Amino acid sequence: MRPITTAQILAVGTELTTGTTRDTNSGDLARGLTALGVRVLSSTALPDDLDLVTAAFASALETADLVVSTGGLGPTPDDLTREAIAAACGLEPFVDADLLAAIEGLFTRRGMSMPEANRKQAWLIEGGAALPNAHGSAPGWWVERPDGRIVVALPGPPREMWPMWRDHALPRLRAGQLGAERASHTLRLTGVGESTLVGMIGEGVLRAANPQVATYARLDAVDVVVSAEADGRSSAQELVDDAISLLRQRVGEYVFAEGDQTWADALAARLGDRTLATVEIGTAGQLLALLGSAPFVTFGELLRAVDEVAHAAIDLGHYAERVREVGQADIGLGLYVRQSKDSHARIAIATADGVEEMQRVAFLAGDEGRRRAALAAAAALWQWLREH
Repeated sequence: MRPITTAQILAVGTELTTGTTRDTNSGDLARGLTALGVRVLSSTALPDDLDLVTAAFASALETADLVVSTGGLGPTPDDLTREAIAAACGLEPFVDADLLAAIEGLFTRRGMSMPEANRKQAWLIEGGAALPNAHGSAPGWWVERPDGRIVVALPGPPREMWPMWRDHALPRLRAGQLGAERASHTLRLTGVGESTLVGMIGEGVLRAANPQVATYARLDAVDVVVSAEADGRSSAQELVDDAISLLRQRVGEYVFAEGDQTWADALAARLGDRTLATVEIGTAGQLLALLGSAPFVTFGELLRAVDEVAHAAIDLGHYAERVREVGQADIGLGLYVRQSKDSHARIAIATADGVEEMQRVAFLAGDEGRRRAALAAAAALWQWLREH
């Protein structure tokens, strides 16, 4: 059997290309395939246009080992996925008697006669087999091409698509050689911008094909993701480990977390046995939203700033000390945000030894500025914990 190491995903339906319905299937399928060691070359949404869908299948079958489609398996004239696959493969569909009997049985159990339109749902092509649909009347298709490439056609509704993919398509794929040996690791950075990282990491590293090193600006951090495939000389994990070792030398001072760790995870690791209490003013609860579920936060209080109170008149150190006492915590963290064109954050960290205060500028105002101010406070606390 042909090793399945690459895939393309096609989402069929005019409702997707017009924005009437959001395509959540493709992203989830891509994520699952990637985790299995299959490289997803592209993910494309297509309207209900036979020529366009046929061309997309034909192109995908020239470049990918696996083509997964969703949608277009219904009985109406605009459901064209079966016709498109058949045309792309140069084959004529035929009615499978067993499949037709099964579909007719669905309607018989409901006390209805099967509409003639549903007859196309009993189509198959040479090299094809039906994938059972336990939640609808539209069977899927599993098509094995002479060159070993595979087409998996799934229904569009997630309640039908996922059971078919999980219970029928994936087991068949896993029975063959599915995916290359792959490994990946993520470093999460704070205090440095994505554009600055390019110079620090080096374009040569970022342009390398294997391992691949990519930067992503997330809501709460800049992630550096390293992924690799075994190359015959080194395992995938060895390639990733070597790249991570190099990155630690170049940007390690900015790494606050790894993998899927959050700010709460990173601060918990730095705090150890110590506990934290927080108070925030003028943030609309953004710090609590960032850290509220963390087990080390023993007390949280939200205060609303009064517009007429001057910035300097807020005794933030007093609030940090007070919340530490009330929360019976080792550390009190106070955050006060004043907004103008940008968000100006004052941060106070109180312990039994006293109070330290610092200021940060969080670019932008409004909710985004408040969120960035909360992240700045978390980063300031993380840096302070490194030194204490």
